[in-house]
Amino acid sequence: MKQYNDFALEDLQVGQQEQFTVSITADKQALFTILSGDVNPLHLDTEYAQAKGFDDCVVYGMCTASFYSTLVGVYLPGKRCLFLEACIQWPRPVYIGDTLKITGVIKSIDTRFRIAELGSKITNQHGKIVSKAKLKIKVLE
Repeated sequence: MKQYNDFALEDLQVGQQEQFTVSITADKQALFTILSGDVNPLHLDTEYAQAKGFDDCVVYGMCTASFYSTLVGVYLPGKRCLFLEACIQWPRPVYIGDTLKITGVIKSIDTRFRIAELGSKITNQHGKIVSKAKLKIKVLE
């Protein structure tokens, strides 16, 4: 089982940052298709995706966004996280074979309500932002 961080609220600081990388594989795309039930041809049919102006099948945006859950649930703060809210943008597509770097930084901490806000981004192997998000979490005791 993957290890996770266990930051308490008192351990967190504005500016604190964590990051990790993920390789996007055909297996991940297939598993997300099964999990989501989304059979839109943009994600599954290369000819269709190319006819719509993309290089290949586009990886599901929500598959990419699922790594924000990994960011807060495993890395920052980790074990004590309750994910409350996400505002997500996808300025560029992700393709099978891409390597993504997921980065999050704490922007604010409300100690009274145990809430932290993070700024986060996902970049591809070319350093291009493929997603960015504002995340709100509660840090459990």
